[in-house]
Amino acid sequence: MVPWEGYVSDETMGTFAPIALYWVYAGGYQLALHRRPLERYRLHTRAEEEEKNLVALPAVVRGVLLQQLVQAIVAMILFVVTSDSSAIVVQPPIIIQAFQFLVAMLVMDSWQYFVHRYMHQNKFLYRHIHSQHHRLIVPYAIGALYNHPLEGLLLDTVGGAISFLVSGMTPRTSVFFFCFAVLKTVDDHCGLWLPYNIFQSLFQNNTAYHDVHHQLQGSKYNYSQPFFSIWDRILGTHMPYNLVRRKEGGFEARPLRD
Repeated sequence: MVPWEGYVSDETMGTFAPIALYWVYAGGYQLALHRRPLERYRLHTRAEEEEKNLVALPAVVRGVLLQQLVQAIVAMILFVVTSDSSAIVVQPPIIIQAFQFLVAMLVMDSWQYFVHRYMHQNKFLYRHIHSQHHRLIVPYAIGALYNHPLEGLLLDTVGGAISFLVSGMTPRTSVFFFCFAVLKTVDDHCGLWLPYNIFQSLFQNNTAYHDVHHQLQGSKYNYSQPFFSIWDRILGTHMPYNLVRRKEGGFEARPLRD
């Protein structure tokens, strides 16, 4: 039994819950980012954010909304094609769902690593598509899904669809998986190194790890997203970092060469 049962379908929740959660979670981070008591946890100063970023917040919001529109359309089509309205879907045991969760995480990581890396290595794709995401040299939460529409389709939407299909999870399980993936992605772009943050504590691929990728020294490294750093380590694109305190407050993720 889940809270939405009897009100909306699992397919509808799987389509729209991650979108709603994105704005709630990212919006909370965006408010926190500019609260003075949290200045000591920022990875970049306010001045750096204002000077280095090449796109204004309203344009970022519009770009994310466009990607989410495409994402919702593809999700609805996927659920219509793969679901049988006449059949009763039985949730597998929790251990099976946990295994499907892990498979989906590994599939999504694999897809995003190779597509992401190729978009950096192909000069045409980088210049005309992926560079849009790197206009945010200083990442922040609402910009987590700020991409060129084609990149959003290939990297996130298609990657999510493949993860869903390969893992064999039910639409109900996918609600939790895609919400978890959204939370992780937003957290990786939040720009804050917070104590007791479960994502930053449990995952080596976290906001500091991804911040390195947005810096000039790390732009050819740390392609892995959103969960693990496995492919970076296997294929030699992993760049470690030192997390050091700045004199004026906050932290800095300083890239290190292997």
